[in-house]
Amino acid sequence: MSELTGRLSVFKTYKLYVGGKFPRSESGRVYEVTDSKGTWLANAPLASRKDARDAVVAARKAFGGWSGATAYNRGQILYRIAEMLEGRRDQFTAEVAAAEGLSKAKAAAQVDAAIDRWVWYAGWSDKVAQIAGGANPVAGPYFNHSAPEPTGVVAVLAPRESSFLGLVSVIAPVIVTGNTVVVAAAENAPLPALSLAEVLATSDLPGGVVNILSGRTAELSAPLAAHQDVNALDLAGADQELAKDLETAAADNLKRVLRPAPVNWTADPGTGRLLAFLETKTVWHPMGV
Repeated sequence: MSELTGRLSVFKTYKLYVGGKFPRSESGRVYEVTDSKGTWLANAPLASRKDARDAVVAARKAFGGWSGATAYNRGQILYRIAEMLEGRRDQFTAEVAAAEGLSKAKAAAQVDAAIDRWVWYAGWSDKVAQIAGGANPVAGPYFNHSAPEPTGVVAVLAPRESSFLGLVSVIAPVIVTGNTVVVAAAENAPLPALSLAEVLATSDLPGGVVNILSGRTAELSAPLAAHQDVNALDLAGADQELAKDLETAAADNLKRVLRPAPVNWTADPGTGRLLAFLETKTVWHPMGV
């Protein structure tokens, strides 16, 4: 209770984000989230294996519509997300500062960089085909064209050391190319990710394109790696031992796997993650004589 106003404190209840809705974990479990000094911040939902499976179902359901949207439209939606994040800049600055033990100025710089990164990836939406596809010179009377296509449902383990900028840097390149995603938020700092879900829900992003779970990374990643309807894994937030186990599980249905590697999330991201979850379709067509 505030001593000055006599009002009770209104604490925020964080929830999962699955299929465009905000369910609690089906298990009803929560866990304590603390700041860098061990001070309690909030209770986050402790997602279960069932929640992970539900998120995959939602992502698969959304895949057809999202991958079938025009690249221009996907770019517009990502830009809209950046606009809305700009309007909630102060909230995310406070959450990042608490999550990572940063000063307000340094946290604000992280948030600004994350917003700018949404804009940067939005601009790639209708340009990635030019660097990942094109006409191929072949011997014979044929037109031969290669074009990039999304891989499908991608499971992402969010980076542990960068709760917001790193998070944006692994989500945006996956969805801008037409994939849908299930994200396991950083176990120690999930609150910026769960707040991002509120922005996604009130943007033009269709439900199910991004699904965000919080909880124990190892508990959530195992069913995602073994799931037969997950097409690819980004293991950015896994340690080497966990990554090895997940890669073994992923081999069962030949998932594409992006292994963890040291990343400077503030640096120019390049096109690596844009291209990591694309397939190439090549079409041969007889040439009229």
